[in-house]
Amino acid sequence: MSREAELERIARQVRRCTRCGLSESRTHAVPGAGNARAAVFFIGEAPGETEDETGRPFMGRSGREFDELLAIAGLRREDIFVTGVNKCRPPRNRRPRRDEMHVCRRAHLDRQLEIVSPRLVVLMGGVAAEEMLGVKRLRDVLGRVIQRDRRRCFVTYHPAASMRFPATGRATRRHFRRLPRLLSE
Repeated sequence: MSREAELERIARQVRRCTRCGLSESRTHAVPGAGNARAAVFFIGEAPGETEDETGRPFMGRSGREFDELLAIAGLRREDIFVTGVNKCRPPRNRRPRRDEMHVCRRAHLDRQLEIVSPRLVVLMGGVAAEEMLGVKRLRDVLGRVIQRDRRRCFVTYHPAASMRFPATGRATRRHFRRLPRLLSE
C-alpha cells in the first residue's frame, strides 16, 4: 500500500476514533494533512475551534501565523506534514490530559510518523515537547535538536504563543529561519 493510502487509512480511523473522551465533544477529528513524503513533520497540540469545525489542522488565526512561519522557512503546506499530538479538540480548549495524549499518540501519531519518515520533526509548544520528548519545561529544550527514537526533533514555540507574545514571536521566527539548514544537515 502506498504512503498516501496508509495515511488516508489512518485518517479514516482518526475520524471514527472513540478511544478517549475527547471524541464525545468534538465536531470533527483532525487527523493532520500534508505530503506523505515530507522531509519535515510538524506537531502541535490539539485542534482549536476552527480546526474542529473544518477537520483540517492549523486553519484559524494560528493557521495564518503558521503559514507565515512556513514562508520564513521557505516551505509550503504542500511540502510538509502537519498534525497535533491530539486529533480532537479538548472542551473549552483546555490542555489535553496526559492519558488523552498517550492514547492518541500510540493509536495514530506514531504510525503517521513511521509512514512519513521525515528527516526532521518540529515540535511546536509544550504539549508536543512533553509528549514526544518527556520534558516538563519547554524552555529546557527550546531551539534545540534532540535525537529521540531514531528521529531528529527540533523544539519551538506553538504559533498561538508566537502571535500573543512579541518576544516569543521573534524567537519563533528565528527558529523557523533555521529550518532549511537543519533539513540539509
